[in-house]
Amino acid sequence: MNLNVDETIGHIKEAISVSEKNRGVLIYTLQRVQQEMNYLPDHAMKMISEKLGIPLSDVYSTASFYKQFYFTPRGKKIVKVCTGTACHVRGASKVMEKLESEFDIKEGKTTPDLSMTLETVGCIGCCGLAPVATVNEYIVGEIDSAKIEEIIEAIKAE
Repeated sequence: MNLNVDETIGHIKEAISVSEKNRGVLIYTLQRVQQEMNYLPDHAMKMISEKLGIPLSDVYSTASFYKQFYFTPRGKKIVKVCTGTACHVRGASKVMEKLESEFDIKEGKTTPDLSMTLETVGCIGCCGLAPVATVNEYIVGEIDSAKIEEIIEAIKAE
């Protein structure tokens, strides 16, 4: 059997319409816009729809399907408190309560000055270090009252 790769690619290129090609770059485009703007504002969603020739409803449908996309501004620091079993048993709720009261926000919200967004996650995968949280990509384990104060001070310092 003699496979001609150029011929095969040519047939695939013919089969894929411009619309399908544009849909193929939609998620990448959403990721880049969010990386640049820290969320997906309405005007950017409309611009993506127009530039790619994809109905706005489809752009929103795609973005809302994935948990990685956000439609409201997010904080410079994204604090995710693990609420998995080990963390729950070892005091994750106290960590959340302290952060919520200190910054006067609830889970899933962002401070008005955009310094922090507070979220929960089902498991970070560091159960032996419970309770655990992440600050952006930095993992903080064995959170006690001293560590929670350090987290709060670090967020306020920026």
